[in-house]
Amino acid sequence: MEQVRLNNGVTLPILGFGVFQSPPAETVGAVEAALKTGYRLIDTAAAYANEREVGEGIRRSGLSRDEVFIETKVWISDYGYDATLHAFDKSVRKLGVERLDLLILHQPLPSLFDRTLESYRALETLLTDGKVRAIGVSNFMPDLLARLLDVASVVPSVNQIEVHPYFQQRELQRMNAQNGIVTQAWSPIGGITSYRGMPKRSFDDPTLLEIARSYGKTAAQVMLRWHLQEGRSAIPKSVTPARIAENYDVFDFELTREQIAVIDALETGVRGGPEPDSITLEAYGRSIPEA
Repeated sequence: MEQVRLNNGVTLPILGFGVFQSPPAETVGAVEAALKTGYRLIDTAAAYANEREVGEGIRRSGLSRDEVFIETKVWISDYGYDATLHAFDKSVRKLGVERLDLLILHQPLPSLFDRTLESYRALETLLTDGKVRAIGVSNFMPDLLARLLDVASVVPSVNQIEVHPYFQQRELQRMNAQNGIVTQAWSPIGGITSYRGMPKRSFDDPTLLEIARSYGKTAAQVMLRWHLQEGRSAIPKSVTPARIAENYDVFDFELTREQIAVIDALETGVRGGPEPDSITLEAYGRSIPEA
């Protein structure tokens, strides 16, 4: 597994396994299958309501704790300094671990950004205390990322954002890189483009399918290879063992510069996820249960 070195020296497996919207009943087996396949990075979140099952899947894999990189996220309902410290406690108890490899703020709260900053300060405390190995953010657009960087004592190691061939956020990726922040792609194979109302599906794209045929691969594998060659971490998700294995099988071929340029040109500028500026406690707040 290729590794990415974060800005604090911690190494992150470049390809990870995500569990967004994975039903708890299916998450244990999916995580166990992913680790058996070779994944060593597992991405979850308090808001996914499956941290407990992720922890059980890791235990069932038989791997030692230091062989698995675990990252999770604090939901907006637990923002504020003390609330975020407690959110860490809830997550580690559910996961059954004492320390996290990466802890991320799941979304900024633009209308309550001071509270977002207090939460980030709590992440910095957890890092100083050795309870997490790295800290980061998710869905932080350039303006709010700049405001965070103006006051942060620790530059985030990761900014996890929507990136796939149809929505690439190049300005934000450049800003991440200029500040030593790794871009980690959620919906890296464009699963979100399958949702109702999206103009087209990445899995059916003729350009991606043509490139895939030339290597005997799938469109999903081509998209993942595109991420890795451009230096992004990617966290595809599935609960199907065959698809989990397929998404991992991307280290035995290499796209040409011309093919990468063709994929880059698929940009539509259409975001699949919610607009980060639209995130409010009133619309998206939900209680995160105790462990």
